[in-house]
Amino acid sequence: MQQKDADFTTSEYHARISKTRSAMEAAGLDAIFVTDPSNMSWLTGYDGWSFYVHQGVILTHSGDPIWWGRGMDALGARRTVFMQHPDCIRGYDDRFVQNPDKHPMTELADIFAELGLAQARIGVEMDNYYYTAAAHGAIERALPNATIRDATGLVNWQRAVKSPQEIDYMRRAARIVEKMHARILEVAEPGLRKNDLIAEIYATGIKGADGHWGDYPAIVPMAPSGMDATAPHLTWDDRPMQKGEATFFEIAGAHKRYQCPQSRTLFLGEVPQKYLDAEAAVLDAIAAGLDQAKPGNQAQDIANAFNATLNKAGFEKDSRCGYAIGISYPPDWGERTISFRRGDTTILQAGMTFHFMPALWLDDGGLEITEPILITESGYECLCSTPRELSVKP
Repeated sequence: MQQKDADFTTSEYHARISKTRSAMEAAGLDAIFVTDPSNMSWLTGYDGWSFYVHQGVILTHSGDPIWWGRGMDALGARRTVFMQHPDCIRGYDDRFVQNPDKHPMTELADIFAELGLAQARIGVEMDNYYYTAAAHGAIERALPNATIRDATGLVNWQRAVKSPQEIDYMRRAARIVEKMHARILEVAEPGLRKNDLIAEIYATGIKGADGHWGDYPAIVPMAPSGMDATAPHLTWDDRPMQKGEATFFEIAGAHKRYQCPQSRTLFLGEVPQKYLDAEAAVLDAIAAGLDQAKPGNQAQDIANAFNATLNKAGFEKDSRCGYAIGISYPPDWGERTISFRRGDTTILQAGMTFHFMPALWLDDGGLEITEPILITESGYECLCSTPRELSVKP
């Protein structure tokens, strides 16, 4: 089966694999089994909505990775992974799918044995959405002489510094989310059902921008209004938008699985003074945080500057105010590595990308004004040009 045009060069995949092998060696691992779809794609190019069944990538210290998954999804692997050799794509029989009497990990164990790894030190992503307790138990029983270790985050950390091609994809995603926010301001008005507005957001995001198509975001649009906006992660319903309410839109543009999230808040009607005060405090705190966004600083420097400025204005935020972003699949567009919060001493490097997410939730609504940023050689770049303000419509 012919492969699709690759999103990255084979040499870039080999560079990623080399970095990962160095991390494996440092961790004392002979092999890893990667189940996070983002990590699978980053290492091999695999792209399919098949993460509801057991699948993964085997990486050892030699040769190409091996993609392993449901037999019918092996066809998609042949279309998307960079590996050419047929032995690098392994599919299991459909009788293993959601069958309480048969677990596909027993077949995966046979592949490890075939590779001479029945007594190896194997890393797995134990704290991962896609690796279950049943899967772990099955592979331990099937490989009793192997040492199964937790390698959660091992591949994630190798993704922290983006290549020029990855940054290009994220800039394309940034253009898409800019258009999504612009469309919100065009059509949002009192009386518009929220689900109709979300339909406009989705349509704009998928149509894309500047000739580049829109992929599906790793998180659905979050767009609560009024009292619903006092909580961070509610989605939408069919309730009409109303005057006197704030609605924040936490949305992302996506291109070739690269995510660029950005949030803005819209107030319909006359804005209460406390929202104007919150806006002023957040904008000052964002500026203070961005002053610390430069190579050589620590991730916590951004959070500490942001929180100190916010606190001076009489507001507090008790959660992190940012996190690493890049390639991602549902249910999260974060990389689950670096966070902007006190105590995270990760050194910022050029090529790292983050969602600087200084949201506030008030007693009768929420205010989200956020920025996706790239750390550059001399400081930072805001990936989006969306006006940094509380939007207001009468």
